Amino acid sequence: MTVHAIKLPILRMPYPVRVNPHLPTLHEETENWAREMGMLASDEAPSAHRAVWTLSQFHAMAVDQLTAWALPDASLADLRLNHQFNLWALAWDDYFASAFKKTGDLAGAQVFTARLHAFLPPEPGARLPEPTNAVERGMADLQQRLFPPRLAHWQQGLNRALARYIDAGVQELANSRAGRVPDLIEYAQFRRESFAAYTAPYSVELSTGARIPEQIRHSRTVGALLDAFMDYMGLANDIASYQREVHDEHDVNNLVIVLETSLGITVQEAMHAAADLVTARLRHFEHLAQSELPPLVQRAELNRGERIELEVWLRGACSFLAGLHAWYTGAPRYAPADDPFQEQRTSHAGIPRHHEVLTRSTYA
Repeated sequence: MTVHAIKLPILRMPYPVRVNPHLPTLHEETENWAREMGMLASDEAPSAHRAVWTLSQFHAMAVDQLTAWALPDASLADLRLNHQFNLWALAWDDYFASAFKKTGDLAGAQVFTARLHAFLPPEPGARLPEPTNAVERGMADLQQRLFPPRLAHWQQGLNRALARYIDAGVQELANSRAGRVPDLIEYAQFRRESFAAYTAPYSVELSTGARIPEQIRHSRTVGALLDAFMDYMGLANDIASYQREVHDEHDVNNLVIVLETSLGITVQEAMHAAADLVTARLRHFEHLAQSELPPLVQRAELNRGERIELEVWLRGACSFLAGLHAWYTGAPRYAPADDPFQEQRTSHAGIPRHHEVLTRSTYA
């Protein structure tokens, strides 16, 4: 079965898409930082050793829209910072694919990744190496601005999450070179790392200014909720990016391929099974938020301020998922190269789809 004969399922998304009011400003300046870091070429012929994207490739990603959809309540300053963080994550992904995945250069990928670890220090104020490429330059710049005093608690956790992200790239390449399709149980955990999903709770906090209260942060219920939150992101992405990853990049690290191999089913059956799994993870997130968090909040005796903060963070998490879903289904990055509707995707990418209404507050 060819990729064009495979019908992509429509994924359920119960939360409404909201757009950050600062999107027009972000759209006007979206190229600035990418050019400063050397990620964006001045012509249509980027080199793996110079720029990461051509101008057309850059705008096809619609990262400004992703950021404004996922973080509708962020201030302009926080929106800019998260936009640049998103650009860096995608720059690493595309640079790594071009420089190492397409060539099968595992040794080069290991050297590149080991050096990039030096740009993720566990403690603030560490001296960083001199950047030699756009990916290193972008991370060196972000390290100077990601951890102001109000976000100092991020330093170890966020850099640890980023280290897991770049290390997962090496493992993905090793899997592809060996033709080793990950086991289904193994893959669920691995995908949180390879999608950089462990960074998402920090983005929600940046957008909302709210944290999950410390009294319940390390509970089983919150841990399960965060797992479901992160699983939706990466596993839904596997469906949206199936053609680009599997057919264009010959990658074996994709939920559809994992299900096809693990269960011995057809690609189309695996696509539907993947959609069912993604929906199940989203429903589990909803169940935990609506049914298991309220009694936990009562047992922990959170005060009104803490309950409101939790509610704000959860609303931000729902907006984050809705924004990602809108991006997956609207950005040209995820359309097949010869998709007859790609022009429509581009022209309408700024218009959010309608979704079911978010349920009312449970905690405040």
